Amino acid sequence: MRELHARRSELATPASSERMCEKAPSSGADLVFLDLEDACAPSVKESARSIAVAALRELDWGRTVRAVRINGIDTPWCHGDIIEIVTGAQEHLDVLIVPKARTARDVWWVDVLLTQLETKLGMTKRIGLEVLIEEAEGLTNAAEIARASDRLEAIIFGAGDLSASLRARVDGNFDPAGDYPGDFWHFARVQVLAAARGAGIDAIDAPYPAYQDPEGYRRSATHASLLGFEGKWAIHPSQVPIANEVFAPSAAEIEEAQESMDVYRKSEAAGVGALGRGGKLVDAAHMRLAENVLYKAALARGEATEGNA
Repeated sequence: MRELHARRSELATPASSERMCEKAPSSGADLVFLDLEDACAPSVKESARSIAVAALRELDWGRTVRAVRINGIDTPWCHGDIIEIVTGAQEHLDVLIVPKARTARDVWWVDVLLTQLETKLGMTKRIGLEVLIEEAEGLTNAAEIARASDRLEAIIFGAGDLSASLRARVDGNFDPAGDYPGDFWHFARVQVLAAARGAGIDAIDAPYPAYQDPEGYRRSATHASLLGFEGKWAIHPSQVPIANEVFAPSAAEIEEAQESMDVYRKSEAAGVGALGRGGKLVDAAHMRLAENVLYKAALARGEATEGNA
């Protein structure tokens, strides 16, 4: 069975900064990605690769998922990123994050190159993929992108570049620059979420640039969690504990889910398919919701497998 991971928090860390890389494993994030793309100026993108490899190989990451965000496949750095990072890190790398995916073919290209490298290097561990949906073309092709490779573990809603691609009028936090009725990003979020669910993979919410606004981050994370997202990017370590809390079921939710399942299973065994509990109907649909809660709780504890997904 494939090992499954919690993705409540995914912390961005500049791959060019040895100091920040050294601090990342102690952040408490479920996943840390060393960023070769937006966090690195063009002049340091190539030199940052060796820093990332050293961090992946030499630091104690514990249960943290180790990832690297490569540069886009339309850049002169992407091929070298994949070759050097995978060759250098090998089994010390869990996931590659592919930015600005526009079509399924973009993901296929990375998959093929990874397969060739793993074979050449004699690797027994298979590297997973996460893909960013942050271009208008990628958003329209999200469902196909999500099914493009069996390496895919998650797709990520990227509000920043999507704002530019859509020519939206937003502020530095990717919020509308004027009055707007309702949730500005609701439709795009649901498109990404539905694509992920259709492919049986995770959905991760966009970063929240205003890192000195913890309540704003909590509000944004809560909205994404209510929709069904597994987690959210963090651009600062202070955002990690908020995401970990928001995207994990509370003790009360876990207790309610377990009790509902216990009562329903007993009634089911007696030939009853639906029952009243606390003044509310409980049926098979509620059991699916309860199973979701218990599965997320198992992920947060590091106990989930494909068998209980």
